[in-house]
Amino acid sequence: MRVGLLLYFLLSVTLAQTKVVLLGTGNPNANPERMGASIAVITNGKPYLIDFGPGVVRRASEAFNDGVEELALPNLTHAFVTHLHSDHTVGFADLIFTPWVLDRDQPMAVYGPRGIKAMARNIMRAYREDIDIRINGRQPQNTTGYKVNATKIRPGVVFDDNGLKVTAFKVNHGEIEEAYGYKFETGDKTIVISGDAAPSESIVEQCNGCDMLFHEVYSLEKFQLKPPEWKAYHSSYHTSTIELAEIATRARPKLLVLYHQIFWGATEEEILKEIRGNYNGAVVSGKDLDVFE
Repeated sequence: MRVGLLLYFLLSVTLAQTKVVLLGTGNPNANPERMGASIAVITNGKPYLIDFGPGVVRRASEAFNDGVEELALPNLTHAFVTHLHSDHTVGFADLIFTPWVLDRDQPMAVYGPRGIKAMARNIMRAYREDIDIRINGRQPQNTTGYKVNATKIRPGVVFDDNGLKVTAFKVNHGEIEEAYGYKFETGDKTIVISGDAAPSESIVEQCNGCDMLFHEVYSLEKFQLKPPEWKAYHSSYHTSTIELAEIATRARPKLLVLYHQIFWGATEEEILKEIRGNYNGAVVSGKDLDVFE
């Protein structure tokens, strides 16, 4: 009995290791307080990034300095891309080369929609001279850590290893044909991430009582002040506070976290008030470097 209890305790400690770090909660606006969209799911001591907007590497370094040791730059070896909009991918070159220069010796494994292979290949071409001088010049540099293994995904399980299963699912993002959300299933958590999405039934289905739902949002009140052409765009590409309240009510996450927030002058408190007026669950406005366990 004592051995059984000990094994149960050790198993519980082993499984209770998942945390989520917000590396970037911003949008295309150049807000220095909010880097481009990027989330790190950390489980069993390893980080897995979702998107790599501008500032991703320095935010990871900042989180490491704040005590998130798993985000040491050489550990940044896996990433999943929701879609290829620039505010979610412009940090790709930084993620490839900066950790390599700072001693990462493993190639990057990147999973994403159609075009991710071409993006990786063209970045390599653009930095061909940099790669050559670092490897063949006087700098003592390894010959593997800059490489990228890019995999085009389809809906379904795209990764299953190290106690982590990652499922990709389609979301509605206007004319973008391949926009994905992701569900991360670890030993102790189920985490769903919307990416950029207008209201999508797939998010309700994938969350279904999940531990954490990270979802984009815009202020409906401030939306009313936008010109018609921007109303048409945002209503077909993104999710309003009222729409998100309805989604979350049906998806039933234990915690709803807002990211990629479009404020248009609204405050965090006003965004939360709009949602809480129609949603009774736990909800927080995410900020860069927030940690959720």
